[in-house]
Amino acid sequence: MSRLRVVFAGTPEFAASSLATLLESQHEVVAVYTQPDRPAGRGRKLTPSPVKQLALEHGLPVYQPQTLKEPDAQAELAALNADIMVVVAYGLLLPQAVLDIPRLGCVNVHASLLPRWRGAAPIQRAIEAGDSVSGVTIMQMDAGLDTGAMLSEVRTPITLSTTGGDLHDRLALQGANALINTLDALAIGAAHATPQPDEGVTYAAKLSKAEAELDFTQPAQQLACKIRAFNPWPVAWCALGDDRLRLLMANVEEGEQPPSAPGTLLEHGDDHLRIACGTDGREVLCITSAQLPGGKAMAVRELLNARHARLATGTRLGARLGAHFESSAAQASEGETP
Repeated sequence: MSRLRVVFAGTPEFAASSLATLLESQHEVVAVYTQPDRPAGRGRKLTPSPVKQLALEHGLPVYQPQTLKEPDAQAELAALNADIMVVVAYGLLLPQAVLDIPRLGCVNVHASLLPRWRGAAPIQRAIEAGDSVSGVTIMQMDAGLDTGAMLSEVRTPITLSTTGGDLHDRLALQGANALINTLDALAIGAAHATPQPDEGVTYAAKLSKAEAELDFTQPAQQLACKIRAFNPWPVAWCALGDDRLRLLMANVEEGEQPPSAPGTLLEHGDDHLRIACGTDGREVLCITSAQLPGGKAMAVRELLNARHARLATGTRLGARLGAHFESSAAQASEGETP
């Protein structure tokens, strides 16, 4: 079987899974492109990406250009004489001139079933939207945002216990295997590209910490999906007095209960908190894993035993912290010190 000369471009852990599998395949990785080292941790020390660390462990040449739009950077890439460039969560836009350099062009491992969830955060957005299935698409890249023709795809279910972290790890492995199968087919001319359909296009906006605060007037199902999607980052939270209660796993109680103020802690179960949700508080959100300030994430069963007083029935979540911020802002606008 033909062996391809591959340039790999990627940055985070998701991409490192594809590089690791590629290094075990018949194909030859001739160079690795990754984002410049970034400050990380409390000391803000410059830290190499997971892809760079793996590449250096295997003695591969590493390139970290700020952009690939410059002629010098493009000439450097062309000099590698690669058959194909594999792009996995690289973080830089590739101009058409770069896409045209390798003999077989550039292929991308994208963590969604295209054309659904083009963009930056397809894994989390699929869970947040309540999708029942996700997957990975291997596509031939063009100049658009995840618009290239599809070479292959794999599917995987999203269940009521799937978190963003779970799906990330699963798709990283499935994507890596699908990539190798696709490269093998391309090497012998057996791959077939299918244009993406015009229907069903959605976009997965980049995640932000600002999205993580929960609004208990929203439906319980919507909140449960968000909590699972945002685990392990940015982690959904709500106010608990003047602190933040981080919520890591949730599901929905069937049926309705008498009206309550949204965010009210109802009588809890043995292993879960029950929170009134929806515009009139008739829906119930069940929390089975959470984290109090200064503590570690734990099952709610343990949390109730350890800090039962803070989670008493009738406590209103999402209220005091917001009121504190509003009061501080009002005082600041009047020239007072909060």
